[in-house]
Amino acid sequence: MDKLLIEGGVRLQGEVAMSGAKNAALPILCAALLTRDPVTFTNVPQLNDIATLLKLIGQMGVKVERDGDAVTLDASGLDNPVAPYELVKTMRASILVLGPLVARCGEARVSLPGGCAIGARPVDQHIKGLQAMGAEVSVEHGYVHAVATRLKGARLFTDMVTVTGTENLMMAACLADGDTVIENAAREPEVADLAHCLIAMGADISGVGTDMIRIRGVERLHGATHRVMPDRIETGTYLCAIAATGGDGRLTGTSASYLEAVIDKLTDAGCRIDTEPDAIRLRAPARLKAVNLRTAPYPAFPTDMQAQFMALNAVADGTAVIRETIFENRFMHAVELQRLGADIGIDGNTAVVQGVASLQGATVMATDLRASASLVIAGLVAEGETVIERIYHLDRGYERLEEKLARLGAHARRIH
Repeated sequence: MDKLLIEGGVRLQGEVAMSGAKNAALPILCAALLTRDPVTFTNVPQLNDIATLLKLIGQMGVKVERDGDAVTLDASGLDNPVAPYELVKTMRASILVLGPLVARCGEARVSLPGGCAIGARPVDQHIKGLQAMGAEVSVEHGYVHAVATRLKGARLFTDMVTVTGTENLMMAACLADGDTVIENAAREPEVADLAHCLIAMGADISGVGTDMIRIRGVERLHGATHRVMPDRIETGTYLCAIAATGGDGRLTGTSASYLEAVIDKLTDAGCRIDTEPDAIRLRAPARLKAVNLRTAPYPAFPTDMQAQFMALNAVADGTAVIRETIFENRFMHAVELQRLGADIGIDGNTAVVQGVASLQGATVMATDLRASASLVIAGLVAEGETVIERIYHLDRGYERLEEKLARLGAHARRIH
């Protein structure tokens, strides 16, 4: 099992390009199931989760072609609307095939998903929405089994803001008979990117970017070409790494427009940030200031950036209070950061971080994708060597991590 060895204490500086967004690419790839025509997506990152999803839809009878960051999918031969446990168990996003398969094939069998162990992320909102659209849905032997001759438009209200739930129901509604309204819809940029892709395929969608999305069902969707948006979480992670090391770096192929809450906090921490239409430059002070934060659905501070800011606050002046409101089990990285010398206290969904003068290298273990990123940031700052174990979590969400860090001057290498 691979490990990551980091020699800390190096100030990051230079320029590096960001990849396409994993959390946008996954639902967009699933959208190809809605049409018999070939669709091409560009700026698709090369990540383990992407490879898993392509393998998953490939075994359904979809023809998959990959050339660099471009992926072409031809679902004209789709004949096996089943997502087996063996492929679903490592990735929760696999549930995103459910809506498209029911809409296109009239039936789907999708294993209950796995993924990061960061708390309950139930699929009941997906099931409730499909039932409201006329599908017969049952959960049996660990699989969600849904059947519908043709879905019917309906007014859907999700009990909680759910990104994958919004995406699944939006895709299903595209081929439904009549109009569908999704209330309390997720507003994340990745949801909007999926909507723009579906519109390019012929879907009739309005209210994109708001908490009420309207979809008028059509008879069929057609082929299209769509470029996946930049990865705002990867961007935020590298900004935190540059900031924590007191660096000066420029990230290209990305946009600050998706990251306002994160950039506000980095500015509060004392960083100078200059934005361009497709690039962000961050210049860090000699010593950061601690910043309080509270996670909440977009456009508030993203839960996927909470761990990175905990690492940043660990070496900042002052005390920071971090409140996690999305997932109830998302402070597992705190114990590993403590092994590096961080002063962190946990009380329920609140963490209190007292900045320390320095961290010391040690061996730590990644527990989930974003926790892994926090350990990388801490390792870059720590004195001596840090070894991060179980970095398969990192490979799920960060493309060519060691290479990109090296471009910024970091001393990081993979141990096989």
